[in-house]
Amino acid sequence: MRFPLWPRPSTRAFMREARRLPGYSFFDWLHGYVYARWPYLYIGIGTGEHPLAKRAQPVIAWLDQFISSRAERRPAAIVAMPDGAQRPVGFADTYHGKVMTLAAATQLVTVKQDLNLGDLEHIVPYATARDIVLQNPDHIVAMACPCRAARANPCLPLDVCLIVGEPFAGFIREHQPDRTRWISSDEAVDILTAEHTRGHVHHAFFKDAMLGRFYAICNCCSCCCGALHAQRNGVPMLAASGYVSVQDPELCIGCGVCAETCQFAAIAMTDGRAFIDAAACMGCGVCVDQCDLGALTLVLDESKGIPLEINDLMSAALSV
Repeated sequence: MRFPLWPRPSTRAFMREARRLPGYSFFDWLHGYVYARWPYLYIGIGTGEHPLAKRAQPVIAWLDQFISSRAERRPAAIVAMPDGAQRPVGFADTYHGKVMTLAAATQLVTVKQDLNLGDLEHIVPYATARDIVLQNPDHIVAMACPCRAARANPCLPLDVCLIVGEPFAGFIREHQPDRTRWISSDEAVDILTAEHTRGHVHHAFFKDAMLGRFYAICNCCSCCCGALHAQRNGVPMLAASGYVSVQDPELCIGCGVCAETCQFAAIAMTDGRAFIDAAACMGCGVCVDQCDLGALTLVLDESKGIPLEINDLMSAALSV
């Protein structure tokens, strides 16, 4: 009998990248390995859907305390609260996403060259994990969404999470062969477009343990997505796109389609009209394309940050 070599090639690639990253500790690597090696267990516990979720609460509490204690030794690793106060980075802060429009998400899966854009605090305003480092960006894996897979009656289809670039795509594909498949950039665009039509939101996800950078685009719904649930419960895991939806009251007929499809519950129907809560709107653009009358438009809003639009970021980097 032949036994597979360990570590596997994709694990060795992950380890090589980790060794090149300043300040990336063994704990960070172990955290990243567990997260990427067993994503369905990890996210199932995180969303509370896995049978082990209750038993894992003490471990999660310990991890939160441990991560906070490490952050205290790194004064830069703090989180700004809405009231102006600051707190150390906790477990929930190590994993976060940036809302994107369909056009922005499409740009990320059609990059034709390796790319290194570091410390994008103006784009992804978090204490950790702000880099976009694309190696082999045409290496894309479609993965069965761990959030959907954890639910009893999930949204379909399942394989809508896109793992982009190396060493992540190769690692996930090698360790999850039954729940992943290699796809082309064109197929990735087709998945994004289909999910957008279904009313789901595109998020570029970053995680400190995943080498502190972008690694995936998830297509999220409020019924299944753990990050959206956390956002609604006051844990700020998502950054707005940089846009906000604006309504033309003369075109709105009060059909309610926009309110039904808003994943952030930012649109309400009152007296036969749709009203947008600009503070709650994350600027995903789903409502805009769901409105057949063109009554909604996305506009830039400085209070919502700066869009993650890779073509603009690449042009800005080249002009420096």
